[in-house]
Order: sequence, then structure tokens, then C-alpha cells
Amino acid sequence: MIEVNEDHIVAVQVGNEQGEKLTLKAADVTPYSEGGDFGLC
Repeated sequence: MIEVNEDHIVAVQVGNEQGEKLTLKAADVTPYSEGGDFGLC
């Protein structure tokens, strides 16, 4: 994820940071979460 606006997110694929930018509706994206103490990646 490289940019967050009011109702959309701009992202690029992992490993292709200079590649095509993808614009997604924020409502269509599911936040990632994991249980436990994993720290910050």
C-alpha cells in the first residue's frame, strides 16, 4: 500500500514496487490480522 485516500487505496504488488499502481475501493479491501504477538513487519 502506498497511498490511502478517503474512499480508495493505491497499492503495488510485493516485489514489484516500481510496477503498475492498482487503485482499489477501500470498501472492497479486507484488513489483514493475525492472533498472537508477532510484532511489526
